[in-house]
Amino acid sequence: MSMIETNKLRKVFGPIEAVKGVSFRVEKGEVLGFLGPNGAGKSTVMRMLTCFLTPTSGTATIGGHDILNDSMAARRLTGYVPESNPVYGDMTTIGFLRFIAEMRGYHGKEIDERVDRAVEMCWLGDVRSQIIETLSKGFRRRVGLAQSLLHDPPVLILDEPTDGLDPNQKHEVRSLIRRMSADKSIVISTHILEEVEAVCSRAIIISNGRILEDKTPTDLKIRSRRHGAVNLVLAHGDGSIDPAAFRNLAGVREVEKVTAGDNRTHLTLFPKPGAAICGDAIGLAVEKGWQVVDARVESGDLNEVFRDITTREGERT
Repeated sequence: MSMIETNKLRKVFGPIEAVKGVSFRVEKGEVLGFLGPNGAGKSTVMRMLTCFLTPTSGTATIGGHDILNDSMAARRLTGYVPESNPVYGDMTTIGFLRFIAEMRGYHGKEIDERVDRAVEMCWLGDVRSQIIETLSKGFRRRVGLAQSLLHDPPVLILDEPTDGLDPNQKHEVRSLIRRMSADKSIVISTHILEEVEAVCSRAIIISNGRILEDKTPTDLKIRSRRHGAVNLVLAHGDGSIDPAAFRNLAGVREVEKVTAGDNRTHLTLFPKPGAAICGDAIGLAVEKGWQVVDARVESGDLNEVFRDITTREGERT
C-alpha cells in the first residue's frame, strides 16, 4: 500500500481550474520533490492532501485513509508545514510547541519528551524561551517544522521548507530530511532545484495544474543539453590551441569556448546522443601537446530541463 495516493485530484476556484486531474503515489522511504512555476497548483495539491481544501472531484488516501471519508485518520498520519508557516507570534517557542502537543492529545511527561525532541531536531534550543514574533524568519520556519514533527508522523508535507533559511540552516534541514526519509513518505514543494538534487528520490514537474513529468532527478538531467558534456581546461604547452580540432572527434556535436581570465583555454564539448567523449578529448589534447589542467564530465542541468518542460507547456496553453 502506498502511503500517499492521489486519484484524479481536481480543484476549481470559480472560473479557474487550478488542479486538473492529478494522480501520483508516494511510497515509504521516498522523498518526492514537487516542482513548478508560481501558480502551477503545487500548494493547492498539498492543501487537498492535508485536508485543508476539499477537492472539486477525485480523491486521495494517506496511509490508506481517504481524505474525504476518513479525514481525521488521514490528518493524524500527516505532518504539514504550509508555505505561510502559521505560528502564534505572541507565544514563546516552547509554549507554542507545548500547545500543539496538547492539541495532538498528549499529556504530562509525554508532552515534555516530544517537545524536547522536536526542539533538538530543529536546532531551537537557543530560542526555546523567546517570543516567536521576535525570531528571524529562518527560526520561525524552524518552529513551523518542529510542530509538524511532534507526533512523529509517517507522512510529511513540506511547502517550501527552507524558505528564509541561511545556507547553513538549509544544509541542516536537508540533512534532517535525508535522515527522516528512511521510514517516512515526504513531499517537498520547492523552487530551489539544487534542493531536489540534494534530498529527493523523485521529482514531479507540474504546470498549469497538470503533471508534466514524474521521474528521478537523474533521469530528468539526462534530458539536459549538458548531460555528458566535457569541460576542459588546457594549458598551451607546445603551441596554440585550436578548438576546431575537437569538432572532428566522432562523438562531438558542438564545441564552445568559454571566456576566462587565467591565460588558459576553457572549452565545453557537447556530445552526440549516447556518446562518451571525455577519453577521446583528453587523448586528442595529449596528442597535440596541450596540457590538460582539468577535465570534468557534467551530469546535466536540472534548471535547463525545468525551463524547457514548463516553457513548452506555457506555449501550449
